[in-house]
Amino acid sequence: MAAYCRVSTDQEEQLLSYENQVNYYTKFIKDNPLYTFAGVYADEGISATNTKKREEFNRMIADCRDGKIDMIITKSISRFARNTLDCLNYVRELKELGIGILFEKENINTLDAKGEVLLTILSSLA
Repeated sequence: MAAYCRVSTDQEEQLLSYENQVNYYTKFIKDNPLYTFAGVYADEGISATNTKKREEFNRMIADCRDGKIDMIITKSISRFARNTLDCLNYVRELKELGIGILFEKENINTLDAKGEVLLTILSSLA
């Protein structure tokens, strides 16, 4: 399991959120005997409206394609992507590879049958 973390600004309170996300997910994965830690991918001060400048996000997707990750956990849909089309395209691609994404805040597992319907609605709001 890998984690994806992102904050969109360099403001001090956001940087603390960034550090908190990284620390929380590192501990969460490492402390669970059901998971093998595949790393934390974290973009700092980057908007989620498109993925071109999100180096860590793109590295994570490449690692998924290379079979290094089989599950991703992230705080929320808005941390993963704010563009509905990008979000759904990546979720579908990863699902085809057998890779799930757990969106903690929304309690969505993309490998679950009802996950995509909820994800479509909530990602359009994000």
